Amino acid sequence: FTETLLESELFGYVKGSFTGANTNRKGLFEAANKGSIFLDEIGEMSPAMQVMLLRVLQERRVRPVGAHEELQIDARVIAATNRDLKQMSIEGTFREDLFYRISVIPIHLPPLRERSEDIPDLVNHFVGKYCDQSGRNLGISPRAMHLLENYMWGGNVRELEHTIERAVALERTEEIQPERLPEHITNYNPERIRAEFELPADGLNLTAHLENLEKTYVIEALRLTAGNQTKAADLLQMQVRSLRHLLDKHSIRTLSAQMRSGE
Repeated sequence: FTETLLESELFGYVKGSFTGANTNRKGLFEAANKGSIFLDEIGEMSPAMQVMLLRVLQERRVRPVGAHEELQIDARVIAATNRDLKQMSIEGTFREDLFYRISVIPIHLPPLRERSEDIPDLVNHFVGKYCDQSGRNLGISPRAMHLLENYMWGGNVRELEHTIERAVALERTEEIQPERLPEHITNYNPERIRAEFELPADGLNLTAHLENLEKTYVIEALRLTAGNQTKAADLLQMQVRSLRHLLDKHSIRTLSAQMRSGE
């Protein structure tokens, strides 16, 4: 979402407020009145939008784009992020007053690799979901489930869901077999991975190492998506705006364009 589009989505707009505004439209806050509104990736919100959101939370009023009067709203706000908002508030990239305003009941959800006991239930849920969509009836073999339970899942639940969606589409028997899982899952060996990440005896420059690792993952995401920044950002579980910041940071924006053009 652009900032203007996000504002109109959250707060609504009145007819004639901008080109294409042919009718009045309720915003999500007004639609959620007496209910709940979920704001995902709140850590990606621009400073200007943070100010607008803080005002809504403090005054419990919204003003649709182009309107002269405010609307009273009463909605529970549930916000989610994979960023460290406390650290961002210290660095000045996220408003401290907004951080404390939304931190009434913080809930930390551990990464999937730390709650492997949830994997069977999630797998069965996603198998059912994609079987329903395709009109099929599949189970999952014990060997395939074992591989899924022992994988590290760096992409968390989203990666697991995409893996199951792919497996359901490929499977031609009555149970999802290990052969329908990606090679990086079937070949996963935690002992080998641990050896590859063993800390050298003389130490290392962690900052430089993480910078190189970040750049490598960005390039790989672009390669897998043929330079499509929207799809690459989805793979990396970040906003397109954040990905473009990394492209500039690592001086690889030109590389993205070359991948799109097939050079």
